[in-house]
Amino acid sequence: MQHAVRSRAAIRSGLTPVPRPRTPSVASLIDADALYVLHRAARALLDDLPGLTDRLVAALHEQEPAYRAAAAKDPSGTWQEAHRSLRYSVNSLVDPRGTRDAARRCSWRIGAARAEQGLPLDALLHAFRLGGSLVWQGLIEETARTAPEDVRLLVHVAADVWDFVDEHCTLAADAYRQTEWQLGRRRRDRARLLAAGLLDGTSRIADLPEAAQVLDLPEHGRYVVVAVAGGHPARPDAARAAAVPDGTRVHWHAGTDVDYGIVLVDGAGEDVPPEPEPVPAAPPPGVRIGVGSPVAGLAAVGEARRLADTALGVCPEAGGRVRLADHLPAALVVSSPDLGGALAQKVLGPLLRLEPADREVLLDTLTTWLDCDGSAQRAGERLYCHRNTVLNRLRRCEQLTGRSLARPADLVEISLALTARRLLRD
Repeated sequence: MQHAVRSRAAIRSGLTPVPRPRTPSVASLIDADALYVLHRAARALLDDLPGLTDRLVAALHEQEPAYRAAAAKDPSGTWQEAHRSLRYSVNSLVDPRGTRDAARRCSWRIGAARAEQGLPLDALLHAFRLGGSLVWQGLIEETARTAPEDVRLLVHVAADVWDFVDEHCTLAADAYRQTEWQLGRRRRDRARLLAAGLLDGTSRIADLPEAAQVLDLPEHGRYVVVAVAGGHPARPDAARAAAVPDGTRVHWHAGTDVDYGIVLVDGAGEDVPPEPEPVPAAPPPGVRIGVGSPVAGLAAVGEARRLADTALGVCPEAGGRVRLADHLPAALVVSSPDLGGALAQKVLGPLLRLEPADREVLLDTLTTWLDCDGSAQRAGERLYCHRNTVLNRLRRCEQLTGRSLARPADLVEISLALTARRLLRD
């Protein structure tokens, strides 16, 4: 009340009242003392930074095999990295604002560099936490040596010190993961480029060793290419599993309409016969799989892909799995569609000019009879008609085409012509 009266009196007299000085709180005094103790100990650590670095490197060698291996390749590199990181860390305790950005850049560079070197992320984070632990231990030891009564004050800055450590662990981890992702993308892009060159047959001989390394395939193994079309584009695994059984060494190359698998038949070279192939799963509905013939070496993968494309061309539109070696006559037709079309027109022309219903009955009968190895009885059972009906239809086919089903050369022409019509009718 007296203070209020004096203030009003001062206003009436035209004088500005003088504010009462604030008394610092106990907490702020403790914080100031704690910062003083922290800065004093941190400056002492900076004076003995090489010794602190030696302790950190020794601990890493003892506890982290990855750092032990890295140091064996580059003994001074690990020490310089640890020294640089510790210098920024300890300086940040003394001058947080002036050193913060440089310390962050240092931790980011370390995380990125270790990702490029392939050091495990767990080992990197352990190194950062171990460095933070040694710094904290050093602060306590230095304070205990010079002013034991001040050790208790360090408790008030402990949270700030460990927050700093956590922040830089996060920075290093982010840099590591980002660099790892970029490296992975570059590896995938390079692998895709090398695989495309092999499949297109445009690879240079000089590129083959790199292709073998990147694709993890031996340069001189024996290979088969499988071509896979159809199925759900977002879920290619089921179709690929039907093309190549589990446990097979294969590199997949995704195309626009067709996926290609470069399959290692065996890695021992041409003189060693391949092991029997496991039977893959049945293809899902609508999936077409063409399996080419074996070739020797990565240099011949382009030819293997052409063989796989030929096998895929023989595969029914409804789906299935076709091995080229089992369908060579059909493969000949697909390999030369112009000649195949000409053969079909020449041999089957009179049949093709019939009315559709009549034409399909005769062609279906002829095809079924061939599928039944020339047995009219079995063909009739499939077609739900008497064997004599089958024979009558076959005689009519002979009359129209001018070819005899009893003459081997004519039979080969008719068989190839039917295959060409089936495969090339679109």
